[in-house]
Amino acid sequence: MGENSSVNLPPGFRFCPTDEELVVHFLQRKAALLPCHPDVIPDLELYPHDPWELDGKALGEGNQWYFYSRRTQNRITGNGYWKPMGIEEDVINSRSKKVGMKKYLVFYIGEGPAAIKTNWIMQEYRLSKSDSSSTKSSKRRGHSKDYSKWVVCRVYERNCSEDEDDGDDDDDGTQLSCLDEVFLSLDDMDEISLPFN
Repeated sequence: MGENSSVNLPPGFRFCPTDEELVVHFLQRKAALLPCHPDVIPDLELYPHDPWELDGKALGEGNQWYFYSRRTQNRITGNGYWKPMGIEEDVINSRSKKVGMKKYLVFYIGEGPAAIKTNWIMQEYRLSKSDSSSTKSSKRRGHSKDYSKWVVCRVYERNCSEDEDDGDDDDDGTQLSCLDEVFLSLDDMDEISLPFN
């Protein structure tokens, strides 16, 4: 299970969930205060940690780290900040029902206009508004926290030299759809100047 030694799972276990599985089987259960089996994704207050510090704190699988965190607008760490890329996608289940949202963020080192964009990407999954009804049921059970504010995050470092790998491991855990690739490349478009006729 990567480098996360605090998780006791049988040999051969690979944690490679789809977007739907992250939302339906993990995040919805967390928000509804139901147990997750296996309970492998830790709670982590992300924002004090830089992405390269996640190893050993979050669930690591290959070059990806997974954890639960509370939704917040403050995404500042000790050395930089997570900036939303302006991309939000619906998470659709197998019955074509919207079950959540996925937001993309990129990590910048430094502050303000002098900050340097890195290859660290975060996908932040949250429940859709209709699934936040678990808040009402958790409050009825006497819990004071608003569990609809939980998100599950997948963090990875986008490797620009992936195409140059030796080819032994085709599945490195980073699974970007064609749409993901297009959205990620759009963020770089504002750095390109096109001649106008």
